[in-house]
Amino acid sequence: MLRKIDCVMLKVTEIEKAAAYYETVFGLKRLWQDEHSVGMGMPETDAEMVLHNHADLPKDLNVHYLVDDVLKAVENLSTQGCVIRAQPFDIAIGKCAVIEDPFGNVLAILDMTKGART
Repeated sequence: MLRKIDCVMLKVTEIEKAAAYYETVFGLKRLWQDEHSVGMGMPETDAEMVLHNHADLPKDLNVHYLVDDVLKAVENLSTQGCVIRAQPFDIAIGKCAVIEDPFGNVLAILDMTKGART
């Protein structure tokens, strides 16, 4: 079900300042940007580091896993002992949801049902 790590999200207060810092200090490349986030690329992976200031996302929810279909995954996981902490919601590329496994670990899952960013 989990296909890969799609992104690691880091909450920042100043998007532009943080993006410039990560470009200069860590050598990352801007891939895309919107009002609340910027996707930063690394040379040896297609996983992104997303710098964001989304008020509704907790600071400690960092790793997002790609699945084929969030709605189906949530339906399946809810019958397998997972608690749905955030029901599926729309994001730019598809849907996202937050689950908690029976061991207390919180995972964010997302799909790309609307297509990849260009």
